[in-house]
Amino acid sequence: MTPREIAERLKTWALEAGFDRAGVASLEPLEHGPALVRWLERGEQAGMAWMGNRLDARLDPSRFFPGARSALCVALHYWPLAGQDDPEGDLWPRVARYARGVDYHDLMARWMKPLCDRIEAEFPSSKARYTMDTGPVLERELAARAGLGAVGKNTLLLHPEAGSWFLLGEIFTTLDLAPDQPLADLCGSCTRCLEACPTGALVEPYRLDANRCISYWTIEHRGEFAEGIAENLDGWLFGCDACQEACPWNAGPAPADHPELRLPPERAELDLAGLLGLDRESYVARFRGSPLKRAKLEGLKRNARAVR
Repeated sequence: MTPREIAERLKTWALEAGFDRAGVASLEPLEHGPALVRWLERGEQAGMAWMGNRLDARLDPSRFFPGARSALCVALHYWPLAGQDDPEGDLWPRVARYARGVDYHDLMARWMKPLCDRIEAEFPSSKARYTMDTGPVLERELAARAGLGAVGKNTLLLHPEAGSWFLLGEIFTTLDLAPDQPLADLCGSCTRCLEACPTGALVEPYRLDANRCISYWTIEHRGEFAEGIAENLDGWLFGCDACQEACPWNAGPAPADHPELRLPPERAELDLAGLLGLDRESYVARFRGSPLKRAKLEGLKRNARAVR
């Protein structure tokens, strides 16, 4: 089989596994690597010091997995969800849409691990390893190489049909796969995302300062808010979709058929007052398998007090 034929087979398998789109990226050092270094040097990663870990692999993806020659990049669409409208109440509309159902890390791992096994079984001399945003990989850059979208001014990946409502994963393989073609720029002169950001975290096109980002403060930050932060959360309890909601490409993407990402009934009934009253045992039971556990109970209550 040719590298193109193998690539097409692997992309078909990715769709069969449950993903919505797939593409192949080559593993040369990243073109925008110097921009990442400058971003780190300015301290715009805020408290996310781990962004500087394994910088060699972030700048040169071939170093992530010894012997890797290609990356199969996959996309999972998470909104709008078929058969479910936006939730009502004073809690869940304040939660970023990707975080209302199961933790996508768990869901994608359940699909990517068997996909790695299938690749190695079909091509016995090959090795495959999967990762997501938990690994030292600039997955947005790889996915852009793989044709899954073009980097937007809000620093997210944009696709003409899916907007930016999708999550990414990567399977590194020792197979030599024919790469896909990147998409052209989709933003043009539009600056709606920059204008919509409540805190000015998008300090310029294609650059986000996490020190100002609502998602950083409501998810990653531990302890009390810095001065002035609580007053500027713009009503968000966990994450923020403001720049995505403003993007014209997000006006009408096709519905995603992933019931696992829907808000489950046992959490849908919870409101802000109920969240503030949760004890640890109830929290563990209610939020088992939820992305909101990233903020921990203390962080969720801190956020709820700020937006109530």
